[in-house]
Amino acid sequence: MKQKTLFIVAAVVLVLVFLIGSQTYNRKKAEESAKSIQSNQAYLVRMHSPVLGKDNAPVVIVEFLDPACETCSEFYPHVKQMLSANPDKIKLVLRYAPFHHGSDKVVAALEAARKQGKFWPALEALLKTQHEWAANHTANVDLIWSHLEGLGLNFQKMRLDMLSPEIISIIEQDLSDARALNVTMTPEYFVNGKPLPSFGYQQLVDLVDEAIASAGH
Repeated sequence: MKQKTLFIVAAVVLVLVFLIGSQTYNRKKAEESAKSIQSNQAYLVRMHSPVLGKDNAPVVIVEFLDPACETCSEFYPHVKQMLSANPDKIKLVLRYAPFHHGSDKVVAALEAARKQGKFWPALEALLKTQHEWAANHTANVDLIWSHLEGLGLNFQKMRLDMLSPEIISIIEQDLSDARALNVTMTPEYFVNGKPLPSFGYQQLVDLVDEAIASAGH
């Protein structure tokens, strides 16, 4: 009987040790996650970043995008639909990660279009026609112009603006921030500072839904 009692006591102690250890581990992981999110903030959003959505939206999706990335063009309509389905709740912030050869020139063209107030129409036009100006992981900026016709852009001014130090600096800053955040592929998403646990559209949806629920919406 005494031996049985000792066995029960030992079992209870082991369970308590396990529970305390689990709580300590979970608390540590939560603290590490919070620190990671806090440290990410400095690199996630810059003053120059294109933004779609309400300024005070409780959920912020930061996307590192390469305009020549096939997966980026496939995901973009779904992300935009997500914003439409959650009006005033989600804001999209775009950052550049032109990893494909020649993509930096296409990014420069997009920034030049932004100077004329046509960033989003230009981006969508190029993503829809990506297969016509990007092949074999190489972007050919000379082939983009016909796909931007009809947007009311001044192409001569765009070509001059593409060479401006301001636009070159934006691209360099975004690439630097991408490296700091260990972004190695596109599209890469962060939701309120949290990176996706693994790549996939459903993972993005789940993280956004979690953020909306946490914000009380």
